[in-house]
Amino acid sequence: MKILVTGATGFIGQNLVKVLLDKNYEVHCIVRVDSNTSNISQNITIFKYDQNIDGLIEYFNKQKFDGLIHLASLFLATHTKDDISNLISSNIKFGTELLEACKVSDVKWFINTGTFWQNYENEDYNPVNLYAATKEAFENIAKYYIETSNLIFTTIKLNDTFGANDTRNKVFNIWNKISKSGEILDMSAGEQIIDISYIDDVVLAYEVLITHLSSDQKEDFKSKEFVVTNNEKMSLKELSRVFEEATNTRLNIKWGAR
Repeated sequence: MKILVTGATGFIGQNLVKVLLDKNYEVHCIVRVDSNTSNISQNITIFKYDQNIDGLIEYFNKQKFDGLIHLASLFLATHTKDDISNLISSNIKFGTELLEACKVSDVKWFINTGTFWQNYENEDYNPVNLYAATKEAFENIAKYYIETSNLIFTTIKLNDTFGANDTRNKVFNIWNKISKSGEILDMSAGEQIIDISYIDDVVLAYEVLITHLSSDQKEDFKSKEFVVTNNEKMSLKELSRVFEEATNTRLNIKWGAR
């Protein structure tokens, strides 16, 4: 099977690509022209996208991909007016160009990656921020391509994730830093419930979905959404105590300061 992956330079992408290679899939990655690809395996074919959609479509027609896994996105918890153009370009325009290329070249399936931030208070749609709004807008655009082609489009929504060699500015890395430096960290009251999943479980979700999309029941997954969730959920403050016990450290957190 020949699979194209976007966002392969990111934490989830790097881990997913390793597993796909172990499964003997032929993996291609699409990156920006100025992207650092030093952390991508040499066993992967890299396509550097220069924003020329004709070149993108030509590449898709040549390669005839079975499926596409779309991980690439621009994440901003908060934005300024100067971020609007980049958010729309990264999270809506690029994805739409991929869908157009998929339609023209008859790609069989497209696994999109969404976020739980699209569904504040568990509502069908209630975006926490503009980032989440752009992710929802892309899914709505995808409906056109679903109705006008044979493409099976499905979405995996992710909550918080963690794992080894994670360089992102996530809570465990922040806590690890202050546990060593002893500095005080201002945080919220810590009452919010955290749904955090280990990277191996996240990657497994994509593996399982690929298997379904390659089966005779693949049509059952058209336009469906799935969430990677942890059975055991706890508050941020409770999670900090687990972290302290697991690492045998003490966190200087000022709860309620934010």
